[in-house]
Amino acid sequence: MPRPVQDKPERFLFLLLDRFTMIAFASAIEPLRLANQVSGQKLYEWALVSEDGQDVTCSNGVTMRVDMGLGEVGRDDTVIVCGGIDVVEATSKPVLNWLRREARRGAAVGGVCTGAWSVAKAGLLEGRRATIHWENQDSFSEDFDEIDLVKSVFVIDGNRLTTAGGTASIDLMLRLIARAHGDALANTVADQLIYNTIRTDRDNQRLSIPTRIGVRHPKLALVIGRMEANIEEPISPADLAEEVGMSTRQLERLFRRYLNRSPKRYYMEIRLQKARNLLMQTEMSVINVALACGFASPSHFSKCYRLHYGTTPYRERGASGSESPRPDATVSLPAELAV
Repeated sequence: MPRPVQDKPERFLFLLLDRFTMIAFASAIEPLRLANQVSGQKLYEWALVSEDGQDVTCSNGVTMRVDMGLGEVGRDDTVIVCGGIDVVEATSKPVLNWLRREARRGAAVGGVCTGAWSVAKAGLLEGRRATIHWENQDSFSEDFDEIDLVKSVFVIDGNRLTTAGGTASIDLMLRLIARAHGDALANTVADQLIYNTIRTDRDNQRLSIPTRIGVRHPKLALVIGRMEANIEEPISPADLAEEVGMSTRQLERLFRRYLNRSPKRYYMEIRLQKARNLLMQTEMSVINVALACGFASPSHFSKCYRLHYGTTPYRERGASGSESPRPDATVSLPAELAV
């Protein structure tokens, strides 16, 4: 390959938060290593950072040795926050202050997986487009309504970078490599990774609804899409049926045939899943979570939640009691919801 020419290596600093996700981190750093390897030049260099300069354990239990603590970085450097489980707890005041300081000094700042939450909490994404893992999007939008949250696999908005996590970090890095050194180098790196479908910032994170549910029925997919887009103010089965040109009875048969549950039951499960995400990932009160998920009555919300997950919303939050949540619970919902 033609060898790119540059004055000095571009430097990345990966801030590893406690219980960060390894696949998102590895997917970000490996393209840089391979770019150096296949170009025959040191185009990139990197360092691993932790809050106190001590080793960090990621979510799968592997401990990572780091190079430095929260020291000064160059104005041309790029800081990437690698988040994972319990990012709110892992994002300390020293981390936030460090991100703000280095951003003021001119460094580009990004977040992979839940690291986008830390960048947002530091106030570095206000008025910008950003993304985060689909499981965290509900809580992120509740916490940061001033950010234009999108469902893309990655977003580059000026000198702010965010990815959805997982292998989306590969797509982001391939884009950065292509911008700096050309498509040929980026494509060669992708080949080295056995990565034959490079995604762009227009690609969505999740599989299409038909692929996700394993059913290719256009009207069923359309109804489920409407359900997912209307959680706070649920649409009645009759209105959903009318929108797709069916009777309510036909819609019932469609759901029972392909999903073995009624439309009302399926809709309830979607709303309860969002409620669980908000309970686990935000500081919203249980009452506000109930309202955000379309429950007018907190008592009704608590009853439905307990029957579906085997624990109450309060215990799920960890406010009291020691009852363990059961995400795989199969207890039936109340009769009025399971028809």
